[in-house]
Amino acid sequence: MSRLHPADFIPRTPTHMRLRQVGAGLLLATLLGSGAHATGEDATGDEVEIIRAHGYSFYGDLSYDADFEHLNYVNPDAPKGGRISISAQGTFDSMNPFTRQGRAGVLASSMYESLLATSEPMGGGLVPADAYGEAYGLLAHTVEYPETKEWVIFHMRPEARFSDGTPVTAHDVVFSHNLFLEQGLPSYAQAVSARVIGAEALDDHTGRFEFADGISRRSLIDQVGSTPVFSQAWYEETGARLDQSRMEISPGSGPYMLDSFEVNRRITYRRNPDYWGNDLPINVGRHNFDEIRIEYFADGAAAFEAFKTGEYTFRAENNSRQWATGYDFPAIDRSHVVRDELPTGFAPTPTGFVFNLGREFLQDKRVREAIALAWNFEWTNETLQYGLFNQRVSFTQGTEFQADGPPEGLELELLESLGDMVPEEILTQPARMPHTSNPERLTDRRNMRQARVLLEEAGWEVDDAGVLRNAAGERMRIEIPVSSAGSATMDSITETFVQNLQSLGIDARFQRIDSAQHTDRRRNRDYDMIFDQYAAFMDTGTGLHQRYGSETAEFSLFNPAGLASELVDTIIDASLMAPTPEERDAALMALDRVLRHEMFMVPAWYNDTVWVAYWDMFRHPEEIPPFSTGEMDFWWFDQERFDELRAAGALR
Repeated sequence: MSRLHPADFIPRTPTHMRLRQVGAGLLLATLLGSGAHATGEDATGDEVEIIRAHGYSFYGDLSYDADFEHLNYVNPDAPKGGRISISAQGTFDSMNPFTRQGRAGVLASSMYESLLATSEPMGGGLVPADAYGEAYGLLAHTVEYPETKEWVIFHMRPEARFSDGTPVTAHDVVFSHNLFLEQGLPSYAQAVSARVIGAEALDDHTGRFEFADGISRRSLIDQVGSTPVFSQAWYEETGARLDQSRMEISPGSGPYMLDSFEVNRRITYRRNPDYWGNDLPINVGRHNFDEIRIEYFADGAAAFEAFKTGEYTFRAENNSRQWATGYDFPAIDRSHVVRDELPTGFAPTPTGFVFNLGREFLQDKRVREAIALAWNFEWTNETLQYGLFNQRVSFTQGTEFQADGPPEGLELELLESLGDMVPEEILTQPARMPHTSNPERLTDRRNMRQARVLLEEAGWEVDDAGVLRNAAGERMRIEIPVSSAGSATMDSITETFVQNLQSLGIDARFQRIDSAQHTDRRRNRDYDMIFDQYAAFMDTGTGLHQRYGSETAEFSLFNPAGLASELVDTIIDASLMAPTPEERDAALMALDRVLRHEMFMVPAWYNDTVWVAYWDMFRHPEEIPPFSTGEMDFWWFDQERFDELRAAGALR
């Protein structure tokens, strides 16, 4: 599922509008089990089938029956207790993750639940982590909707409570939905308000949402079902705003509560001993640690040194140099620290050097192609990253939607149906592949010659002083901001890329700035290029428009290039309206093909496993599910092993 995100945090999430009442002829199904059905009437009086189920997927198929006891991959007997700690780099000055102002503390959104369980509160993986595109009841026990998906009713659990003991009601649900529309990110509010045209609390524990006519039914029920739910009473009593940077937080209903924080040093979350949902089947075997702590460090080097001494205890490694050469400290030799590579079923995140298409000179695709030719992945990987990565090709790398050769079958039919909107080369040529480079030297002369030809065709020539200028005599300048909280390896990667750009006569530089400045410049799109990411897709959804579409391209935080393409918009719409899974798959492959053709990002690298290291006091199920590593969700604490490590002097 690709939903719209209510805030810039990767896990997720005008006036109050009244819904028309449920038709008098509507019969509520009372059958138990997966996907019980009844018949009723829609607003026009036509008879429709009403579906009532314990979960939701677009095609109605659910892997878990209504009477499931626990998720398949958890240990239902996992002990509760202990602490896990992770690191963060840089600073934070807010505990409100839903505002554009300030820099929110890590996991600040984790205390809030939604009607459907769609993602882990602390880990960012999916729930369930062994089934893609399915969601099961959390604050709601039942979801009810017509087969046409024109509206949805959520029947909530009356026992649900916020951490202050007050009940979670449908009024809170509607309030939260409207709060995001009024005070949330503009790109989210604009997209959602056009699709969700009404929300109403039918009673204290029944909420109803109505959807616009004439749009795809994709990402509607799961969208409203995954929106975080806040306490209306708290917001009204305090006068706080969702778009306000603040350290005060509203009570959440989740398994963890904010315990304490020291600005720019640490944040501690503690398991709520009175958590209302402890015994729900969806939660059995999960949320096992009593305490989750985040330790802040100025940079990656300081963070790694702290891990070696046990100042924090779980580390997800993203520095290839460190992974290749840094894990030779005493705790490794004594088997006090475990080093592992965990499998993942996700398509890798599309990262790379993103062009700001708002810059006039970067709107010429030939210029972007020339700049991309200065990137030498092979040399960078071998020299700076120890040969540990693969070159990313696709926006949905390694999935069935990755485009390779020329389009054929349903994909070709779709592209041909779009007429002159589709360039001829897309119809006849294989999908765009990244260029190859000489791994033995940073500067690949063949690629640089080709880059100069493209620049000349675009009206940029090198003068007698070796400076690249356009016909008006203006220099080409490119600045790439880099966060000072990042790794030395990232600095080296950016610096060597800049060196090749300079050899083309470009006035290129990378600027190392503090993390708060970097966040601000990213939000305001104050860069020529930036190392950033888009979202991989493994299904269709309205979130694709927020990430890749024109509708919010001017200001969407999820579209750092500002990509606005009529062709991309049309293909996203085709995927949303596809009447069959096969036609949806063909549209997604076409989307991958066209995104690569647009050339708005220089693709970087990817890893098909997750590198982790942790002090040997944590345990996990033998089989890790494909869509989560789960360290803060379904791992647990081994008290006996911790006592052994402490007795050996390894940990305090």
